[in-house]
Amino acid sequence: MTKYFDKIQRITEYLLTRRKIKKYNKYKKHKSKNPVVDWIEAFLWAAMVVLLINQYFFQAYQIPSGSMINTLLVKDRIFVNKMVYGPELIPGALKIPGLFKPQRGEVIIFESPTYLSKGPLFDITQRVLYMVTLSLVDIDKDQYGNPKAHFLIKRAAGVGGDRIRNVNGNLLIKPAGVEHWIVEKEFKQKGRATTPVRRLINVNEYTLYRKAATAMIYSYYNAKPSTPDMEAFNRLNSVYPDLKTLPDPITFNEYRSEIDYSIQPHNQWIRKNYRKYETGWYIPEGWIFPLGDNRDNSRDGRYFGPVREKKVLGKAMIKYWPAGRFGTIR
Repeated sequence: MTKYFDKIQRITEYLLTRRKIKKYNKYKKHKSKNPVVDWIEAFLWAAMVVLLINQYFFQAYQIPSGSMINTLLVKDRIFVNKMVYGPELIPGALKIPGLFKPQRGEVIIFESPTYLSKGPLFDITQRVLYMVTLSLVDIDKDQYGNPKAHFLIKRAAGVGGDRIRNVNGNLLIKPAGVEHWIVEKEFKQKGRATTPVRRLINVNEYTLYRKAATAMIYSYYNAKPSTPDMEAFNRLNSVYPDLKTLPDPITFNEYRSEIDYSIQPHNQWIRKNYRKYETGWYIPEGWIFPLGDNRDNSRDGRYFGPVREKKVLGKAMIKYWPAGRFGTIR
């Protein structure tokens, strides 16, 4: 029995001594390491942890424009839940199926359909730097030094099976199985959506829009516009030079298309363009139709159409900066 206990004691002493020696050697090695190398290793380790969290769980984004005012303001910093719809295995590459699909009314982030890539290597480098620095560093800038719209943050206004139309600045929705158009305001009252829409122009100003559009089309065909129409055009053009910064340009172009069609209904291209506004956008299954809450100042699905659900990268969850605006995103 004594031999048995002696053997246990020797094994225990050996293990404890070995552990202590190992710990001492590790401490000695760490102490002899160059402080700069030690700092670099710590930074790379922290960066790797942040990268993994950003890529697969929660990612930080900065709001670049006012298209989501008042829900999100310019330079708001937010966290996006990337697990809910499935994260990408590699930035810009294969996407894992998520537990849920984007639902109507959710604020989502997705790849811009109009973004022109500089190549896979640049995209991965840009996204890694963007994630590691929590959106502080963005190397993907335009000629004026502003961040390019690689990702867009909008609200899912339409889902698969919907048909959506814009009339006098108002959104009309025809869900699957419904025979008539429903105005967005009425749609919200029925509890089907909670989009807090912000408008920049008064509904009465659309009379001015129509007159200005009439003057523009008549001038194009070398016809003399009426005096009120020309006055309306000059009035708009004095505030918005060349009408390039006009709020709600979608409705203005809709008026132009309608007037153009009334003059040349036989022209195939004009007829096709008019029908696009007349029938609206159809959203296929597996797609969503994104719109900005600041409806008159947002380049969204009305410009580039529906977006595939697999291109939706996450759901906006929390505003974390500025501190005074901290809170959940609805």
